[in-house]
Amino acid sequence: QVQLIESGGGLVQAGGSLRLSCAASGRTFSTYAMGWFRQAPGKEREFVAAISWSGGSTRSADSLKGRFTISRDNAKNTVFLQMNSLRPEDTAVYYCAASLRTLLLRKNDVDYWGQGTQVTVSS
Repeated sequence: QVQLIESGGGLVQAGGSLRLSCAASGRTFSTYAMGWFRQAPGKEREFVAAISWSGGSTRSADSLKGRFTISRDNAKNTVFLQMNSLRPEDTAVYYCAASLRTLLLRKNDVDYWGQGTQVTVSS
């Protein structure tokens, strides 16, 4: 069992930055691939970024490349999402997720979800 708790969301102006954190419980964190997804009002939950268990492989949604970066610290059981040059269309609830897959790219592959953290970008 893995519990995920996100933090770091909030209100930011367009062009600003936020760093989301996801703290995981359990001693097996380093065996899980981790990912971030987001869901805007009235829209489906979508993939944002993923990182392998070792941190050696990462992926980002094509539309977000160059602005969002995922990383992890296995010693601290934490995964991060650095978001730069934020835009109003980035407004959404951001969810941390864990999977025993090699790389977590699809929401159907998620084994555990966090509760989500709200990110609001004002214009």
